Amino acid sequence: MTRRTVRIAMNGVTGRMGHRQHLVRSILALRDQGGLDLGDGETLWPEPVLVGRREPALRALAERHGLTEWSTDLDAVLADDTIDVYFDAQVTSARAEAITRAVHAGKHVYTEKPTAADLAGALELARLATAKGVKHGVVQDKLFLPGLRKLKRLIDGGFFGEILSVRGEFGYWVFEGDWQDAQRPSWNYRAQDGGGIVVDMFPHWEYVLHELFGRVTSVTAHVATHVPRRWDERGKPYEATADDAAYGIFELEGGAVAQINSSWAVRVHRDELVEFQVDGTHGSAVAGLRDCRVQHRSATPKPVWDPDVPATERFRDQWQEVPDNAVFDNGFKAQWELFLRHVVLDEPYHWDLLAGARGVQLAELGLRSAAEGRRLDVPEVAL
Repeated sequence: MTRRTVRIAMNGVTGRMGHRQHLVRSILALRDQGGLDLGDGETLWPEPVLVGRREPALRALAERHGLTEWSTDLDAVLADDTIDVYFDAQVTSARAEAITRAVHAGKHVYTEKPTAADLAGALELARLATAKGVKHGVVQDKLFLPGLRKLKRLIDGGFFGEILSVRGEFGYWVFEGDWQDAQRPSWNYRAQDGGGIVVDMFPHWEYVLHELFGRVTSVTAHVATHVPRRWDERGKPYEATADDAAYGIFELEGGAVAQINSSWAVRVHRDELVEFQVDGTHGSAVAGLRDCRVQHRSATPKPVWDPDVPATERFRDQWQEVPDNAVFDNGFKAQWELFLRHVVLDEPYHWDLLAGARGVQLAELGLRSAAEGRRLDVPEVAL
């Protein structure tokens, strides 16, 4: 068995998502399993080099996980010819510049989203990476969730017949930060720092809808800042300038309509933090992070509206669980594996910076739709 080492500069992994999902549950998990099996007796060994702005945090993180390489000098890391891949999980406002420097340094790029602050910047990144001939990918983790993979299996199997509509509910109550610590960083609530739930979540909804149901052709959105005053990590009050809730209607190629509510100011009364209900002529499904339930037309009851009579049965009990039928690995790790195979084996990979630009476009048009109070078409993007 031969080992092929791929050195990855990981920028922003002192943050919650970069640390937990990308470093610990993806790259370090790959190392724990002995590397990524490439076949023919070859194993890929990922070697992370931690990058960030805060030296004490980087040093502590490296020591915690037994890593020896870290740096606060991004330019020096990018100038290192042994670095193969640059990964970015920084705050949105810092991402495009760092990716541009990485591409000019000849590094393959894998990045969180949104890839840039606006569509023009996102397309510029995609064009630059393509022109420079580096491989590039964007995290689209929700496609790899067990619940959505089961939903995709239903779609591919023709379970729904004609898909009519998609309804999504996402969100939870994020504490204001005064009497309980907030679960999200304060920059998420400052528009000037790239915050806002539209910028954060509409790119997710774009690729979920695009991959499962069809390209988004129009958007109508309403946004709100329901909680205008919050407290930051130091206990200091600040005014929230970014939206913390968004209510969107998306028309899809082929005629289906999607309605998705996203909120950090909602208390959860559903089985999972995100759920999608898909209704079709032959059946319906409700998919979450892990589970998926279905109701075929042959087993659909016949409810009758009568507000004066108590319900005699539990509607949720009339649905059937979709079995796993497979072992589902962590979604972030699964996509990392595909991207690394793309880098070293040139296997196909289409979740690239152009796909990331579509997400930025939808967020940009969603905010514009809300500001102008009207429905907007979503043009196709191209290099």
